[in-house]
Amino acid sequence: MTGRLDGKSALVTGAASGFGAAIAKAFAREGARVVIMDLDEDGGQRVAGEIGAAAASLKGDVTRREDFERAVAEATRNGGRLDILVNNAGWTHRNKPLEEVTEDEFDRVYAINVKSIYHSVQASLPVFSAQGSGVILNIGSTAGLRPRPGLTWYNGSKGAVNMLSRSLAVELSPRGIRVNAIAPVMGATALLESFMGLPDTPENRAKFIATIPLGRLSEPDDVAGACLYLASDEARFVTGVILEVDGGRTI
Repeated sequence: MTGRLDGKSALVTGAASGFGAAIAKAFAREGARVVIMDLDEDGGQRVAGEIGAAAASLKGDVTRREDFERAVAEATRNGGRLDILVNNAGWTHRNKPLEEVTEDEFDRVYAINVKSIYHSVQASLPVFSAQGSGVILNIGSTAGLRPRPGLTWYNGSKGAVNMLSRSLAVELSPRGIRVNAIAPVMGATALLESFMGLPDTPENRAKFIATIPLGRLSEPDDVAGACLYLASDEARFVTGVILEVDGGRTI
């Protein structure tokens, strides 16, 4: 541990597993106090237990403003302030022809991937504004930069995340709030089969990996490392960036 986040307090959504769990653990290792917000209550508590005294977990739905308000209050109480908000929770419809995506699937993708950012910003802005500082990190996707067939509506949601991050950066910078996005390539998470639209077999993975110059899927620690840099004071002059963590996929 080098203490890059000493004295800071963070709220990370969707941190019961995958990218979010790795982000929460990396932040805690670098000195931050972390609150995990996830619908998976047992998973959130497990990750918090693995982190130790620096972490707390609460069950929360990112599509509900009141859950974000509760989480922001808990993170502020837990750390004495709120310095970092990571909007990591995300969802996708299964890879399939666009006309086969139901309205319910469409609504769920946009509620979790896009409207959650609206809720989180509205809930955290009073705290950040009063402090005169804050960092918001939104987990976008290479899908919002280099779209793939079969994921049209998901691609659009992540394009919105990318643009929202840049627009928020411009509007909130006078208040001392930095906003950036991380755009990972597909990783071996619970959503992998949905992204591929195929069973997760070595053969199907190999087909996708062949499109990534560095020759592998993203891993949770790849995303956590990018978030750690953008959340730290080392990135104090970095805002409005979409950082591609993709092994060269979008080149």
